[in-house]
Amino acid sequence: MTQSAATKRTIGSIAGTVVLVGAGKMGGALLDGWLRLGLNPRKTVVLDPQPAKGIAALKRRGLRLNPAGKTIGHAAVIVLAIKPQSAPEVLPTLLPMLGVKTVVVSIMAGRPIRFLERALPGAAIVRAMPNSPAAIGRGITVACPNARVSANQRALAHKLLAATGVVEWVNDEALMDAVTAVSGSGPAYVFLLAEALAKAGQAAGLPGPLADKLARATVAGAGELLHRSELDAATLRSNVTSPGGTTAAALEVLMGEGGLEPLLTKAVMAATKRGRELAG
Repeated sequence: MTQSAATKRTIGSIAGTVVLVGAGKMGGALLDGWLRLGLNPRKTVVLDPQPAKGIAALKRRGLRLNPAGKTIGHAAVIVLAIKPQSAPEVLPTLLPMLGVKTVVVSIMAGRPIRFLERALPGAAIVRAMPNSPAAIGRGITVACPNARVSANQRALAHKLLAATGVVEWVNDEALMDAVTAVSGSGPAYVFLLAEALAKAGQAAGLPGPLADKLARATVAGAGELLHRSELDAATLRSNVTSPGGTTAAALEVLMGEGGLEPLLTKAVMAATKRGRELAG
């Protein structure tokens, strides 16, 4: 059985209420994944002051949109998909929803577990970092639990996060800043590669629209090949590099002193450092 089939079989069996706080791009992607995989809309609460039309339309299927807090009761899971700056105002309003079995899953960037523990005393908390390909079910999320998360709560969090792609777990929260720098911010690096490749094509004489189409298709196709192949990235690179050929000439520049690897390492370190600064 594939991971998605197993997830679909189990996500519909979740007992209790799933509360999604914030239904923007990432929160909306999670919600879409849950409903697609069989989560009962009647067991789902969305709290968002400005919900998209698509979210509001789900009320016809039984989804509860912005109900009074006292009517929600204790939730099975609360997923925090709000902007970090909104957290101090929003988190206190969630206290009545916390029961002894509730697990709080936060996908807020820059808000460490200790911040959440202060705002939600005694709560079982999972800090998670998804990335933007979650919107098409091809994301990857890294999650880190606090000491109060039980095996059942971890399994529940995993089911919900897996609705948008692969889930990995770490026990050392200190790794989350590097995770953010690599996978959380990483799609922007890939988009920049496509952008730069298109500009380089134009500099070599290609018409702009053709250069853009070639770069876009090449980056997307290479990514899909990497996804499907059992070979590692270095082997795939080697397989398309003929000695003395055009690819080798380009890689001599990209892999030379001051090339792509040291530059990307510097970029990831800068993002990691900034993440630590934001976490305080």
